[in-house]
Amino acid sequence: MKIAIIGGGPGGYVAAIKAAQMGAEVVLIEKEYIGGTCLNTGCIPTKVLLHSTEIYHQLRNEAEDLGLEINDLKVNWRNLLTRKELVATQLVEGVKNILRTMNVEVVRGYAKFTSTKTIEVSLTAGGKRSISFDKAIVATGSKSIIIPVPGHDLEGVITSREAMSLEEIPESICIIGGGVIGVEFANIYSNLGTQITIIEMLPELVANMDQEIVNSLEEALLTKGVKVYKSAKVLRIDRSGKELQVTAQLGDDPFQVIAEKVIMATGRKPSGDGLGLEEIGVKVDRGAIQVDRLFKTDVDNIYAIGDCTGGVQLAHVASASGLMAAELIMGERMAMDFRTIPYCVYTNPELASVGLTERDAVMKGYKIKVGKFPMYGNGKSVITGNVRGMVKIIADENTGEVLGVHIAGNSATELIASGAVAMRLEATVQELITTIYAHPTVGEAIHEAAESVFGRAIHIP
Repeated sequence: MKIAIIGGGPGGYVAAIKAAQMGAEVVLIEKEYIGGTCLNTGCIPTKVLLHSTEIYHQLRNEAEDLGLEINDLKVNWRNLLTRKELVATQLVEGVKNILRTMNVEVVRGYAKFTSTKTIEVSLTAGGKRSISFDKAIVATGSKSIIIPVPGHDLEGVITSREAMSLEEIPESICIIGGGVIGVEFANIYSNLGTQITIIEMLPELVANMDQEIVNSLEEALLTKGVKVYKSAKVLRIDRSGKELQVTAQLGDDPFQVIAEKVIMATGRKPSGDGLGLEEIGVKVDRGAIQVDRLFKTDVDNIYAIGDCTGGVQLAHVASASGLMAAELIMGERMAMDFRTIPYCVYTNPELASVGLTERDAVMKGYKIKVGKFPMYGNGKSVITGNVRGMVKIIADENTGEVLGVHIAGNSATELIASGAVAMRLEATVQELITTIYAHPTVGEAIHEAAESVFGRAIHIP
């Protein structure tokens, strides 16, 4: 079986490795970076910046409370950017080594389908190459959305990609968009002392998550001096001397924000166009490649996974889809449960969510019970000084089955895996309660929230 995969991000390279493990001859075509946006300019680099700036912020503000005495604490921005690059490079080189070990051929260039069995690659090094295949997987990811307001192309109006490599720390930034990307960059730069303003079109920040846990993050941002405008519409961007002026509207009232930089954090869109797919019979709707629940397009031997399909735009979903597509092609079927997708935001407090929110559960007709436990009642959170946030569990009142787990607080993005496993196994709240959690750990808050479903949490009155 010869499989051609277009896109070397977390969907494509994972599919390539899995297919090679199962005995396929695999060609991986990538136009820019092995590891894709995630490893090179997205998930990994941003988390490096978040980690270091969070340590800096905590030591600058809480060193005395932690029993530490620190003089002349500084951020060496150049060294921090170097570390970001070194971490990304280490992980990318690791992926390249695995691909070599699995005998996956990597071809650099732009791919275009010329038939349902051939792809023409315009090689990065020059020239063209025709690649034949039995099956193909498209994993070309997504690209930043730039809202076409007047002034969107001015110097200083940037995307998240440029925001990770600025030559200097700006004194002020206006972030257009209060989703995951927007709040993470607000966290990074507010930790460094930059004056941040967020303008969000929707009435809520991080609108796809349970708003009770998002409130913990919004409170933290406001405490850091971040200005947040919700239900606001950006009208235009103008140059104001050396700075930029963003004109927006809140209700009927216009307002202006002056900032050194403007980050467009208005989301991402599928990057499935320009591949010649429509010419061979594959449906593509505004860049989103149309697939069925098994990732198959209208052409029987061509599959598509990840962001380019217009579904949930998360690296771990792309990877899971890649595993499943490879197994399907090789004659097996992995029973992947896409109800258990974790959503994570790597701010302080961290946010993490799996399953139904309280609002969604009610809208779906469930009769629910809700348990909550605040992090200030958790011993490990008090030790680390991260007492903002809570664990919230949504359960079916009739069966006790866990329908959703939502966490705001220290290590939330790690803890959410236990919620995902609970849902995958259709666990009940009682089964969470009868599981023993180590002490002292932040994970004990999950046990307490489960007890709280029945009004019996131990460490809150």
